[in-house]
Amino acid sequence: MEKITLLNKPTVKIDIVSDVVCPWCYIGKRRLEKAIDQLADKYNFEITYHPFELNPGMADEGADQKQYLTAKFGGEERYHQITKQVTQVAATEGLDFNFDKQKISPNTRNAHRIIELARTEGKQLEMKEAFLKAYFTEGIDLSKNQNLVAIATAIGLNKEKVETLLASENGLAEIELAEAEMQKLGVSGVPFYIIDNKYGISGAQPTATFKQALEEIGSKLALNGEACDVDGTNC
Repeated sequence: MEKITLLNKPTVKIDIVSDVVCPWCYIGKRRLEKAIDQLADKYNFEITYHPFELNPGMADEGADQKQYLTAKFGGEERYHQITKQVTQVAATEGLDFNFDKQKISPNTRNAHRIIELARTEGKQLEMKEAFLKAYFTEGIDLSKNQNLVAIATAIGLNKEKVETLLASENGLAEIELAEAEMQKLGVSGVPFYIIDNKYGISGAQPTATFKQALEEIGSKLALNGEACDVDGTNC
């Protein structure tokens, strides 16, 4: 029998809830991308990012990153232990984490506003990646608007649009509403993945786990496609 090629591949919808200062969100992003690459011949994928603030009460100017995380983790020894571990895990996924370069833990609301702006222009995935790389690899201070603008324009967003957005309150209510909606769905930690509006996956699962889940869900989509009936009622 000849190999059958799917001309109209089913589309798997993936909604991702995450924050740009969440290390497991970046690690999970890479793992999911690897799973998607392995399934690209079977399915199309539609990915949308949704905001989540790990510390919505963070001051606009941010806080000393090491002091903040040391207090959060319960001491300097624990801080070094956790950051070393997550750096090692990230490296296995091809990511270069540099916690020593990260001087400021930022309030991420403005970054989320720009990510949403990027979505309207078809550049959300690039914007998300750029902010994650800027924070975890390059140690860029995301609390400063000029840095946010520079990162956004580097991936092709209009500088004036980004500056106008940051100078206004546009998008703030939408961020709060989106976060409230996710809380209603029971999302209390990130990363969190919603597949086909029905199935939830919590945490940065291994690539094999993502692949298995996507295959199972994708096969159901393939089976539920439109078709002609023998009596001709659908055609």
